[in-house]
Amino acid sequence: MGPIEQKIDLDSDEEIPFSSTPVMRKVHAFDSETTHAYPHADMANSRVFKQIRMGPLSSIHTVIFKSKINVLLPFGPLVILLHYVTEKHEWVFFFSLLGITPLAERLGFATEQLAFYTGPTVGGLLNATFGNATEMIISIYALNNGMIRVVQQSLLGSILSNMLLVLGCSFFIGGIIHHKKVQVFNKASAVVNSGLLLMAVMGIMFPAVLHFTRTEVHFGKSELALSRFSSCVMLIAYASYLFFQLKSQVNLYNPFDEERGDGGDSDEEEAPELTQWEAIAWLAILTIWVSLLSGYLVDAIQGASDSWNMPVSFISVILLPIVGNATEHGSAIMFAMKDKLDITIGVAIGSSTQISMFVIPFCVVVGWFMGQPMDLNFQLFETASLFIAVLVVAFMLQEGTSNYFKGLMLILGYLIVAASFYVHVDLSNDD
Repeated sequence: MGPIEQKIDLDSDEEIPFSSTPVMRKVHAFDSETTHAYPHADMANSRVFKQIRMGPLSSIHTVIFKSKINVLLPFGPLVILLHYVTEKHEWVFFFSLLGITPLAERLGFATEQLAFYTGPTVGGLLNATFGNATEMIISIYALNNGMIRVVQQSLLGSILSNMLLVLGCSFFIGGIIHHKKVQVFNKASAVVNSGLLLMAVMGIMFPAVLHFTRTEVHFGKSELALSRFSSCVMLIAYASYLFFQLKSQVNLYNPFDEERGDGGDSDEEEAPELTQWEAIAWLAILTIWVSLLSGYLVDAIQGASDSWNMPVSFISVILLPIVGNATEHGSAIMFAMKDKLDITIGVAIGSSTQISMFVIPFCVVVGWFMGQPMDLNFQLFETASLFIAVLVVAFMLQEGTSNYFKGLMLILGYLIVAASFYVHVDLSNDD
């Protein structure tokens, strides 16, 4: 046993990239037998066992079998089968929604795992890029097919869903569970995000106003040029916000650090479950799979609209965002139930900020290179909906407190928005 133990100790000295705390983190039921077999193992040996668990089989178990929402994964292959066997676009669309939902959650998980190895700055950039990867993939595919209105409306729907539905459900459920106390959150961080959302509204509003007032210098061209210029400015603004948050004022505006400082079970949330290359590999695999299903999803939108007698605008604004926001919805409610509203605000409002200040301008720039006239003119009805929603949420956040009544108001507001788009006819549908 001597040589074997010595070899284990030598191996344990090579690859320990994380903190030296002697806490054993996130032990799965899958690993419990190994843990009990060596009840008196030292810290070095426990780290070795942890690294041994980070193998291909453990990686597959962690990514594929650990999450309960992955019961929806079989709908992905079913979509491909239905696409070629039947012509029922409504079923292809519906099962595509179900099949992409767990992939969106696993993409977020793989991004978090990779962020363990990159540091806060690169991790923030990864979160900005892959945090809304599902929306970006669907948007780029639709943009490549010339479905500009679907891109605009689906991104708008993601913002509205995060601000009104996700945040509303979190406030409502958290308020009911903690009805005997006032739930509070970091008002400074919420105000910064609200300011960025208002800036995004400004960038989206001016092209629409320019178009509907007929005051363009070159009709049809000035609006597009303004959109591209504003998109570049918004991307610079968002990059500056990331630097400000992650480097300059990290302690003041980072709610996640405050939650970790409270103690509790934060240690268990800091241990990686995948190695760096496993996380990269899974990001690539999941991105390719989401891209494949997104193609079938986008191609089936018009057929589903005709079959269900439902406006394309309603499908784009209300149904499509369900896919991208499934992860945010569950996470935000979970943290609100734990009375960690700073993280809830970061998930719901932070995601809306990413979409409005990064994903939308990014799609305009990508459309520019594709030769597609993607602009920031979301039309009058959509722009007004976004402006009013941002104002409502900004007023709800200005006190730094939440309760179930505020949550109920946001949920009811989202129902009004959903009903409005159900009876809305998009006269500029590019499909």
